[in-house]
Amino acid sequence: MTGPQPLTLHEIEQRAAALLPPAVHDFIAGGSGAEASLAANRAALDELFLVPRVLRDVSVRSTACELLGTPAAAPYAVAPVAYHRLAHPDGELAAARAAAKAGVPFTAATLSSYPIEEITATGATTWFQLYWLRDRGQRLDLVRRAEAAGCTALVLTVDVPWMGRRLRDIRNGFALPPEVTAANLTEAAHSAAHTAVPGSAVAVHTALSFAPTLTWADVEELRGLTDLPLVLKGVLDPEDAARAARSGVDAVVVSNHGGRQLDGAVPAVQLLGEVRAAVGDHDCRVLVDGGIRSGLDVLRCLALGADAALVGRPVLWGLATAGEAGVSAVLNLLAAELDDALGLAGCASVAEARTLRTVVRPHRTPTPPAREPS
Repeated sequence: MTGPQPLTLHEIEQRAAALLPPAVHDFIAGGSGAEASLAANRAALDELFLVPRVLRDVSVRSTACELLGTPAAAPYAVAPVAYHRLAHPDGELAAARAAAKAGVPFTAATLSSYPIEEITATGATTWFQLYWLRDRGQRLDLVRRAEAAGCTALVLTVDVPWMGRRLRDIRNGFALPPEVTAANLTEAAHSAAHTAVPGSAVAVHTALSFAPTLTWADVEELRGLTDLPLVLKGVLDPEDAARAARSGVDAVVVSNHGGRQLDGAVPAVQLLGEVRAAVGDHDCRVLVDGGIRSGLDVLRCLALGADAALVGRPVLWGLATAGEAGVSAVLNLLAAELDDALGLAGCASVAEARTLRTVVRPHRTPTPPAREPS
């Protein structure tokens, strides 16, 4: 990474935007529809303020925690993001190595551009994200491969019956370059993503590959097929979270898919507290993603009831700027910012962070113009 050391993830994003081909940048950065949910994810975090505690000894602090049964250096993980090789030739391998060095989990996506087995070989604590494919045999094969490769959790994405209308990709006629493939799938399954069509070739590929039939019965069947911790990603309604907990799911990720699915879906952080209450006494963890851009954001999520946050796009920005070193820069910044925010909020641990109060900045009502005297 050339130039002055970046001080924020936004600065890393700006550098990545200058380096990536415009269509690739749009594919990573964009949302669906008018991108209302994409913008709202960030706005919801910016409007959330913490109530710090004082007169506490914060000379020694720890961000260490346990995530899905595995020790972690901090309460965040790398989110599943497709096709890391769009950002850098080393793709998921570089990102996973950086996550291993940072001591946080890496989530390998179904649409990874390197296979599961090569990703886990980096030594990272690896979760595997599963899309509900039309081919039942291939679904089961991916689960068994994840188990055999040493993945420590299975993350089932539940909010993508098909890809949302991502207008940037449609306008760009976005298709994958030949060297980037869905390495976990067969050639027949991923070749459509390379074929130029009017609109988004990647959307055509997912429509052919994903089954829009996923139901609670399938979740319960999957729960019975594996002993890995099972996570449902893409839950927003507290009633769905409660049902997940009753079904033996180990964690839910409160998420609107980074604003890339239903445009107008509520930002995840606005429902964190309700979801936390809904899972109640069940042994079900609550994770969150969407717009996380700093260690302060992670602290905000902890205060709202999350056990951990997932960080997605910034990892691709880091990859684009400097490969593994760029991802390490992203994760190191998050660690430094979280440690700083934790201590300034009067907390010495992740457990104490969860006791913080939050206040949402009220929206101002415009003052009506003064009336002229009659």
